[in-house]
Amino acid sequence: MAPTTAILTTPSKRSTEAPPTLSPADPTPPSIFPAKTSVDFTNKVTVADGGTLKASTPELSAKSSVEGTNKVNVDGDEKLKNEDNRHPSVAMGHNSDVEYIGITESPSPTSLPTNNNSKRISILPLIFLIFYEVSGGPFGVEDSVRAAGPLLALIGFLVFPFIWSVPEALITAEMGTMFPEDGGYVVWVSSALGPYWGFQQGWMKWLSGVIDNALYPVLFLDYLKSGIPALADGYPRILAVLALTIALTYMNFRGLTIVGWVAVLLGIFSLVPFVIMGFISIPKIEPERWLVVDLHVVDWNLYLNTLFWNLNYWDSISTLAGEVHNPKKTLPKALFYALILVVSGYFLPLLTSTGAVPLHRDQWTDGYFSDVAMMVGGVWLRWWIQAGAAMSNMGMFVTEMSSDSFQLLGMAERGMLPEFFAKRSRYGTPSIGILFSASGVILLSWLSFQEIVAAENFLYCFGMILEFIAFVRLRMKYPAASRPYKIPVGTIGSVLLCVPPTILICVVLALSSIKVLVVSMIAIVIGLGLQPFLKYVERKRWVKFSTSADLPELYNAHENSESLVY
Repeated sequence: MAPTTAILTTPSKRSTEAPPTLSPADPTPPSIFPAKTSVDFTNKVTVADGGTLKASTPELSAKSSVEGTNKVNVDGDEKLKNEDNRHPSVAMGHNSDVEYIGITESPSPTSLPTNNNSKRISILPLIFLIFYEVSGGPFGVEDSVRAAGPLLALIGFLVFPFIWSVPEALITAEMGTMFPEDGGYVVWVSSALGPYWGFQQGWMKWLSGVIDNALYPVLFLDYLKSGIPALADGYPRILAVLALTIALTYMNFRGLTIVGWVAVLLGIFSLVPFVIMGFISIPKIEPERWLVVDLHVVDWNLYLNTLFWNLNYWDSISTLAGEVHNPKKTLPKALFYALILVVSGYFLPLLTSTGAVPLHRDQWTDGYFSDVAMMVGGVWLRWWIQAGAAMSNMGMFVTEMSSDSFQLLGMAERGMLPEFFAKRSRYGTPSIGILFSASGVILLSWLSFQEIVAAENFLYCFGMILEFIAFVRLRMKYPAASRPYKIPVGTIGSVLLCVPPTILICVVLALSSIKVLVVSMIAIVIGLGLQPFLKYVERKRWVKFSTSADLPELYNAHENSESLVY
């Protein structure tokens, strides 16, 4: 019989279970320990095949009291017995209340968390949240045709996902299920490289996310200005950006569940007109139009930045992992379906549009799909595409802001930021994080489309390099750590998986303009000094910092390789 694998589940902190009672096998009453007293347990579980699984639970910290007996059901009425040992704190991946169950078994009813899972994100909203984190539809891919022509644009959106999107999505699935908390990639890097580099990761990713979010009001108004010329510039445009930012920020404040289902509705509304346009354009398609290419007039910087911007940010969903229902199963499935949705949502509209209308490369700028819709289907389709673009940018805005604000919350729960960033509104949303992210969007909204894309790509590249290093380091240093989803490659394979995207990152960085380079390097230098400054503020007690007691230890707790699991 194959050995039975065990996984770890953590009951809700609000569990209404009765306190443990004494049994004949437990003649000694449960001990009550004072605050910060440490006690550890060795847990034995009898599994389905009759064998005994011995799982060490080192370093369990007790804040006020520790239950002396924990009971679990594993294919029957097996017991989890506690014995003292000498480890001083909670090891990463372990909590005081645990249950081990067979990988093919379902938890018993008494083991299920008692928190309200209806407020957690289910798989369908999660798919569309990922869709909007990464894509939002084909709006914004038009510059790839202007930069390189139809052939290279089509090839790019077919090949680029295998070089960049697939590796990033796979790494997100493995690491996101390994560390299912709101800190996301900040926690990945912190666990592998320490808190200093974890903070740098958080700083660069948050800043690139805010820069990215400043783009969506710009795109929103670019699609509307052909129908409403007053929005092209001046005070009407400024007021429109402010009004849009405030309205969408309020939607984020009202709750992540609302954002998730709004993303589903906006996604359907935005993609349907492209499906209709695709069918209408079939009789007008001339395949030779797809083959047009001139390598002498390719703007490689614009081409690569457009591809990169439209196919990255798969890891952003990791900062919402703590809000997902059963993330260890839901997250990998959602990433897989979202990958299919994103790639087909880019390639098929590009294929039909470039084949159905004569090529005028200089006209292929953001918003040109609405002109194609006018030529192919008429005014009604043009207005639908424009409305879909507006709705898509709303969806991208709210999902990006959710990711950015929950990242700040996760960093505050880890003690990297002041405690007030961890405060939640009555809707469960990080109020301060939302306000900070919205302020950054307003300050950066004056930048042009190309400047925004180049600047956020530059910072994002540095963050991704840290993620790749963390992924490989954890694979090498803790190969036996539990990974609910594991990429089916070994250590060498994990290194090779990161090689193509790393080469691409180097190319994108090398092609950056001097202006983008200078601005981005200034931002990186600020981050390098900001972390020591915040530590100084913490030592002086000018602002309160704290680490959530509900989270496992990340540092100096890796003596046992299995201490990396949740």
